[in-house]
Formats: sequence, structure tokens, C-alpha cells
Amino acid sequence: MPVKVNSQLPAVKILEADNIFVMDEARAAQQDIRTLKILVVNLMPRKMVTETQLLALLSNTPLQINVDFLHMMTHQSKNITQNHLDTFYKCFNDIKSDYYDGMIVTGAPVENLDFEAVDYWDELHQVLDWSRTHVYSTLHICWGAQAGLYARYGIPKHPLAQKLWGVYHQTVENPKHVLFRGFDDDFVAPHSRSTETYASELPHDFEILSYGETSGLSLVVKKNLREIYSFGHLEYDRMTLDFEYQRDKAEFGEDIVPDAYYPNDDPTQKPKMTWSSAASLFFSNWLNYAVYQDTPYDLRELAKYEYFNL
Repeated sequence: MPVKVNSQLPAVKILEADNIFVMDEARAAQQDIRTLKILVVNLMPRKMVTETQLLALLSNTPLQINVDFLHMMTHQSKNITQNHLDTFYKCFNDIKSDYYDGMIVTGAPVENLDFEAVDYWDELHQVLDWSRTHVYSTLHICWGAQAGLYARYGIPKHPLAQKLWGVYHQTVENPKHVLFRGFDDDFVAPHSRSTETYASELPHDFEILSYGETSGLSLVVKKNLREIYSFGHLEYDRMTLDFEYQRDKAEFGEDIVPDAYYPNDDPTQKPKMTWSSAASLFFSNWLNYAVYQDTPYDLRELAKYEYFNL
């Protein structure tokens, strides 16, 4: 898939080095097609890493995509320069009159805080409310999934006895579901969180598509696919959990090795990448079946009742 972004975005050179097709604005302007518009609400502290991870996964179908990145104005980012945000990101005021085929809300390392204690909670809540009439399908990831369920339905998160951290087996509960087309009977996915959502508290019009014996809920969806909640991190690259392990060991003295991640549980060995095919297939299925096949050609129609199907 040709992903259309600002050609100066640092992630572009990384993706091109991996033979991932990223289209610049000049070339995209020559193609007379209606591109899919995707908004990424990037709440992760290492924003450039997340940009690269998500763009790589959005590049696996023949569809052309225009990607906008959104940041929270009410939060002071510590791991990215203001120049990067000013150059490559938009704020809510910039996009509130726009419409998008799809939106991704990333995770964030704030799960041990009450939702209302997160400094950008009101702003994020505003974005989620806006998305109901301005975005066709929203994919929520990890804390972004918990935040979406709480903001939309008042569903709380619950503390785990110990942090869920590692790579875990997940079931495919409905192999015929469009989001799992091409999947094997089970797959693995990284998880990194200290809280969980209870299946018993989900709304009646939700379907559990994937579950893990250790990790609990993995993927749940609203049956019309307007809302998708992924509690793992399929977007993580090979070394993301290693970064988190090394960070926590240095900052907090914690030496808790992520489950089933390093060969022989030995942090000196290179982690095996065991979830990339599942990640690629899942994101492609989301774009094709939850977004492209159903989104209106004229995105302004999202504001009409027939597309405001809650």
C-alpha cells in the first residue's frame, strides 16, 4: 500500500530502507483516486518509533492512504522535540472539521492513573466524542482500548495482581470473522499492561474475537466494526519490549523478564519476532473490511444518521 505522508518525516527513510512503499505528496497528487484518510492519535512517548511501526503495518494492501498524526495539546511531551510536533503533527483544532475513514488511538504508559487524572483526558475524550460522527472505524490499542471503553460506555479498568508483560498465545474465537480472514487457529501477540478489562462488563452488541488464557481479552469489536479494541500490541516491533525491559531495569531496578520473549528467557539474546505476520494480516483486514469496504465515498456523509450507527 502506498502510504502518503510528509516526505520529511524521519520514519520515511527507515521504511524505505526496509523496502516499504511510502508515497510523497507530489506523487500522490498525480493519482486520480480517492485515498483513504487515517488519523493516528499518537499517545506513546516514543512517538517516532510508533510512527514507524504503524506506517509499516498500514502499507500492506494496494490501497492508497493519507495519514495524519494528532497529538494532545494539553500534554507536554518529553521524548520528542516541539519542532517534530509542529512539523508533522496536528492538534484537534486543525482537524475537527475534517472526516476520516479510520482512526487509530495508541496506547500510553498511564494505566496506573485514574482516567480523569491523565493530564490530557478531557482533550482525548473530546476527540473520541468527535469521532462518532467524523470517523467511520476506530481502532483502539492497549490503554487506548481501555480509555475508549471508559469514555464511551463507562467501563472501568481493573488492576492485575502483577504486570502482564511478554508475548502470549491468543485464540481466534471466530475464524470466519472478516478481521481474522487468513489467520491460523491461534497466534501470539505482545502485551504490556498492569490493568485489564472484564468480558462480563462489555456491552451486549460487542463480540469477543480473540482471548488469551493468560492475557485475557485480546480483541473485542462492536459488531458493526465502527469500534475495535485491541488489548495487546501487535504493532510492536522486535525490540520494543526489550527497550521497556532495559528502561525499567535502569530506572526502577526491576529485573522482570518479559514472558516468552527472549530465547531461553535470556535477555542477552536477540528476541524472536513471532507476531509480525499476524500483525500485518490484522491491520490489512481492518483497513480492507472495516474501513474500505463500508466507508462512504463522500466522508461528509458520516454526519448523517445512516452512518451514525452507534
